[in-house]
Amino acid sequence: MAVYIFKRMLSALPTLFVIITISFFLMRLAPGGPFDLERPLEAKVMENLKRIYQLDRPLWEQYLVYLKALARGDLGPSFYWRDFTVNELFARALPISMRLGASALAIALVVGSLLGALAALRQNTAADYAVMATATLGITIPTFVVAPILQLVFGLSLAWLPVGGWGDGALRNTIMPIATLALPQVAVVARLTRASMIEVLRSHHIRTLRSQGLPLRYVLKHALRAAALPVVSYLGPAAAALMTGSIVVENIFGLPGVGRYFVDGALNRDYTLVMGTVILVAILVVLFNLVVDLLYAWLDPRVRYE
Repeated sequence: MAVYIFKRMLSALPTLFVIITISFFLMRLAPGGPFDLERPLEAKVMENLKRIYQLDRPLWEQYLVYLKALARGDLGPSFYWRDFTVNELFARALPISMRLGASALAIALVVGSLLGALAALRQNTAADYAVMATATLGITIPTFVVAPILQLVFGLSLAWLPVGGWGDGALRNTIMPIATLALPQVAVVARLTRASMIEVLRSHHIRTLRSQGLPLRYVLKHALRAAALPVVSYLGPAAAALMTGSIVVENIFGLPGVGRYFVDGALNRDYTLVMGTVILVAILVVLFNLVVDLLYAWLDPRVRYE
């Protein structure tokens, strides 16, 4: 298993290199620059800024300098937040995004799996139709619609929760953002679990367990383990997206997470900040997909990695 993990991590390096290279040159080809303002800076000031941030060098040389810094774990200075480096911004923002994403993912797994299993066990009944209708609603309504509705109802009308802001990270500040992030994930997990559970319940080994008169909880334990495989496959990219923060949710609720910094970086042509976000997401996708593969081997004894 250790050899397999090492090979996977080693094989991911060329992929990360290609992503970094493409992102670097695409950012430089985009119109505008980090110091383009509505009121243009003086030519001398612009020249000094480009020299300080090494933007006066040839593009290939900037690329090599960036790769050398990246090899040391240095994502570079932020062009917009000029008192901070990208590492410092992520050190402050990533824990917030990961807390929201991990909470939303946990809720999605628990609630979605339970609803999907209930719908599968009560197939073609009122409970099944209710779960699937709710899941369809959760998938079709976008987060930029759900978030303002929650703010209007629970923040303004009922005044139970703050409309936005992080504050000191209290639970009441995170309830609505987590609910907004979790709702579509609950819907997807419920649909995946239902479809997989129906197929598993009709399989020969589950019918054998039932025919032997084993308790329902024992049968469901084996069925849920087999039905979890499609859900686990979905969790790789979903976890990476949630852990790095939702761009829409963090901006609507005014949360200082990675998603909000990504928007600020894109709008202000902050090359290093956008590049740092792309690299972070790519690394998390690789790591979570590796975790998914390992979970496959644990859930299905027939799967072996060497």
